[in-house]
Amino acid sequence: MSTLIASAVPSVPVPLAEGDEMPVGAAGPLTRTDFVRYAGASGDFHPLHHDEGYAREAGFPGVFGMGLFHGGILGDHLAHWVGPDNLRSFAIRFTGQVWPGDMLTFTGKVDGIEEAASERRARLSLAVRRQTGDTAATAVAVAVVAG
Repeated sequence: MSTLIASAVPSVPVPLAEGDEMPVGAAGPLTRTDFVRYAGASGDFHPLHHDEGYAREAGFPGVFGMGLFHGGILGDHLAHWVGPDNLRSFAIRFTGQVWPGDMLTFTGKVDGIEEAASERRARLSLAVRRQTGDTAATAVAVAVVAG
């Protein structure tokens, strides 16, 4: 699996304005090995994610990735955009599965800027999409930004 991360991780708030977009990220093609490696890192060894026979018996076409697998990649792209120390919240909703062979795209945008707790904060919306255009996850985040 390859991922494209465009920048170093910011350590101070970055200047953002309403309508700004996160640099588009990509990962894939995903492999069963990617899922197994993530299982080892996360401790999630549910057989739906690595045992083809088990997944088919459960009614799926095959193994698929854990939601937090692509959620974590999205979080990494977000951290490279705004800096992890600048995040105030991050919430994700898994809306679809990712499969071996998938190419994922990670996008985000600034929905608005507001003042809160003596900070200038950006409200962000993010998404993970498969090469089919299907959305695999949506997220919202709040990050401190430069004024």
